[in-house]
Amino acid sequence: MYSKADKKRAIELYYQYHHSWSAVVRELGYPSLGALKRWVKDYEQDAKATLDDTPRKRKSKYSGAQRQAAVDHFFEHGQFITKTVKALGYPSRQLLREWLLEDPRCDDTLRSRTVVTKPAATEEVKAKAVEALYKREAPVREIAEDFGVSRETLYGWKREVLGETFPAKQAPGLLEGSAEEKVTPEVSSLQARIKELELQNDILIQVNALLKKDLGINHLNLTNREKVQVIDALRDKHSLNTLLKALQLLKSSYFYQRGAIAKGDKYEAIRPRLKVIFKQNYESYGYRRIKMELDDEGIHLSEKVIRRLMAEEGLEVTITRCRKYSSYAGEITPAVPNILDRDFQAEAPNQKLVTDITEFSIQAGKVYLSPLIDCFDGQITSWTIGTSPNAELVNTMLSAAAETLAPDEKPVVHSDRGAHYRWPGWIELMDEFGFTRSMSKKASTPDNAQAESFFGHLKTEFFYNRSWLGKSIDDFTKELNQYIEWYNTKRRKKVLGGKSPQEYRQSKVPEVESPEKRPHAQTYIFKLPLTSS
Repeated sequence: MYSKADKKRAIELYYQYHHSWSAVVRELGYPSLGALKRWVKDYEQDAKATLDDTPRKRKSKYSGAQRQAAVDHFFEHGQFITKTVKALGYPSRQLLREWLLEDPRCDDTLRSRTVVTKPAATEEVKAKAVEALYKREAPVREIAEDFGVSRETLYGWKREVLGETFPAKQAPGLLEGSAEEKVTPEVSSLQARIKELELQNDILIQVNALLKKDLGINHLNLTNREKVQVIDALRDKHSLNTLLKALQLLKSSYFYQRGAIAKGDKYEAIRPRLKVIFKQNYESYGYRRIKMELDDEGIHLSEKVIRRLMAEEGLEVTITRCRKYSSYAGEITPAVPNILDRDFQAEAPNQKLVTDITEFSIQAGKVYLSPLIDCFDGQITSWTIGTSPNAELVNTMLSAAAETLAPDEKPVVHSDRGAHYRWPGWIELMDEFGFTRSMSKKASTPDNAQAESFFGHLKTEFFYNRSWLGKSIDDFTKELNQYIEWYNTKRRKKVLGGKSPQEYRQSKVPEVESPEKRPHAQTYIFKLPLTSS
């Protein structure tokens, strides 16, 4: 019997869960669906229902004529409750007795009679019945009849004695031994635990063998497809239901994934191409830029599919941060105004150029890069590489860039307040070429965001997460030059419509970048003679 509070809680959850019977029963573990429906019906019929412990009288499923016929049969055929129920096929013995007690013909003798119930089985009887069930020396129905119970009761004893996780049938050698040995809950619990551990071990072995994953991985974190592979490999050793329960996989999901596996992988031909694109582009392309590459090749996939395929193939862009190199040496010469004022948009090439110096530390020594970046498309106009961050590094870069400009092109050159851009030599060159100086505020990185953005991409895509052991400075310089060339000519930028800086410039101002009209390429490379630092 459920209390008033139990009923009230169930009814409240019924309305809270949008009239879902099963959700309430699953949540509370009680009552049956039929009982819950009766509670709700009674509550809705009577808004003032007390929901007390007294059971409500329900409408009988038997008519008045059926009730009277049963009572008359009892009195006319020797007053046997059991014989009346067997003869008519209804009702239960308890219900018939309630009808009889309400009849005027009922006397004190009848009132003293009770419905006989079987005494509860002892633990010894249950153990013997479960042992007979597990050994399967006879059909289940015969075993149940021998102990005077139903098949449902017999299986209920089995769950009570052995537990829910115990195997449904006897394993080889189980319950064998001397006649004195008995099935006890302790032994059964240990046997069930052994089976559970064996199952977990088998699963981990298959995860390692089939999926090449670490033995310490949580098998519940596998994808449904991977779980199906493990289950199929263990079907000859464990039952399907046991494996599904251990891996927490629905049977419907299992058969769905089996069907999908049978159809084959429709992206099988695409996967190698994804790896090639990812590898050729310094392992820096995410799913968006890989989609751009595939679109140009006539392969049209959604970003969601590409992202999933990259995850399955382990194509992950890694990001590492490092301390920034600083060239600040104090107020050497007066600073000039910040003309750009964080406006890095340019309507044409060679209007706004930004520069800075970055440092690379490898086993062979330190290498420094000084690039000049065009704000129009982010193209590296010129760059120099050296082993010392001296004035020659930046002055040579500026001179190389000036050689590529037309006589009427006088850009604004923006830098931070580093010492290289405040030495008299740099200032003299700027005046000689007619360039306009612009400087960031002190300790204000966003004032030179264009250069900082390039260095971020450079370090992430090219330098970090790669081993430079055994690389000489010359080897490193060669690969750095190759990266910058790739950055200018092939690296796709979303802000440029998926084009590289060179492709974007040619699409906007083709006459400027035409080889016939400009003798010096914008990707001019000037490498300083390398000396030991």
